[in-house]
Amino acid sequence: MLRTVVIRLLAMIPLVFLVATGVFFLSQLSDVDPAENIVGPDASATQVAAVRAELGLDRPVLEQYTDWLSGAVHGDLGQSLYTKADVATSLMQSLPVTLSLTFGGLLVGLLLGVPSGIWSALRAGRAGDKAISLVATVGQAVPGFWLGLLLIFAFAIRMPWFPSIGYVPIDQDPAGWLRSLTLPSISLGLVAAAAISRQTRSSMIGVLQQEYVRTALSKGLSKRRVVVKHALKNAAVPIVTVLSFQVTTLLGGSIVIERLFAMPGLGQLAINAVLRRDPDVIQGIVVLTVIVVVLVNVLLDLSYAWLNPKVRAV
Repeated sequence: MLRTVVIRLLAMIPLVFLVATGVFFLSQLSDVDPAENIVGPDASATQVAAVRAELGLDRPVLEQYTDWLSGAVHGDLGQSLYTKADVATSLMQSLPVTLSLTFGGLLVGLLLGVPSGIWSALRAGRAGDKAISLVATVGQAVPGFWLGLLLIFAFAIRMPWFPSIGYVPIDQDPAGWLRSLTLPSISLGLVAAAAISRQTRSSMIGVLQQEYVRTALSKGLSKRRVVVKHALKNAAVPIVTVLSFQVTTLLGGSIVIERLFAMPGLGQLAINAVLRRDPDVIQGIVVLTVIVVVLVNVLLDLSYAWLNPKVRAV
C-alpha cells in the first residue's frame, strides 16, 4: 500500500505542472490588462506602458512563464501585482478558512447522509424510503447559495443565533469559529448529504440482500449489530467513492458560499484575482487546490485498504 501512496504522490508532480501550465496560458487570453487597472482609466498610453514594463508584463509570455515556474519549484509563487503581497503567504492565510468550510460541509453531509441512507434502505419501498428519496433528489437540485440565503434569513436575521458574515479564526475564539462556520457549512453540506444519502441507500440495499446478512440475522444477532458491524463496512466502499467526488465539489462550491458569507478564503481570493487578472495569485490557487485534492484522494485510497483487505497487497 505504501507503494501505491508513493506513486500517487509522484503522479501529483506532472499533474500540477500540466494544470498550472494550462491556466497560465489561458489567463493570457483575457482582455483585462492589469496595468490599466492599476493606473486607472484616465491614464495615458505612456503611463500604462511604463507600468507594464515595471511589472514585467511586456516581456514574452514564455519568459514570464519560465520565470514563474523556476520560482515555484523553489517555493516562491510570486507576488500580487496589486497588493504586492507574497502569494504563498496569502494562500496560507486563506487556506484554513476554505478547509474549515469544506470539511465542515463534508461533516454535515456525512452526519445527515449516512444515517438517512441506512434508514431508507432498511425501509426500502415503504413510504419513509420514498420520502427520503424525494428529499434527496430535491436536495441535489437546490443551489447551495439559495439554501444559504434561507439560513441567513432564518437564523441570522429573524433569529440571530449565528453571524451572517465573517470568519473567526479558531486560535482566537473556538466558540466563535464554530458559530461562524455553522450556517456556511450547512449550506454547503446539505447538497452533499443528498448525494451521500442516495449512494448509502443504494449500497446498503445491495448488501442487506446478501446471504451472510440473512445468516447473521437467523442466528439471533440484533439487526442493529448486523447493520453497523457487518453491512455498513461492506457497503462503505461505494460511499467513500462518492466522498472523493464530494470533496472536489465542496471545494468548488465554497467559492460561492465564501462570497455569500463574506469569508476570506481561497474562493474570495480567487474571484478577486480572476476579475483583476492577477496571474501569480491565480497560479498559486490552482497549484494549491490540485495538491489538496490529490492529498484527499490519497487518504481515501488508504481508507479503501482498510475497508477492503483485497487491495492492501496492491
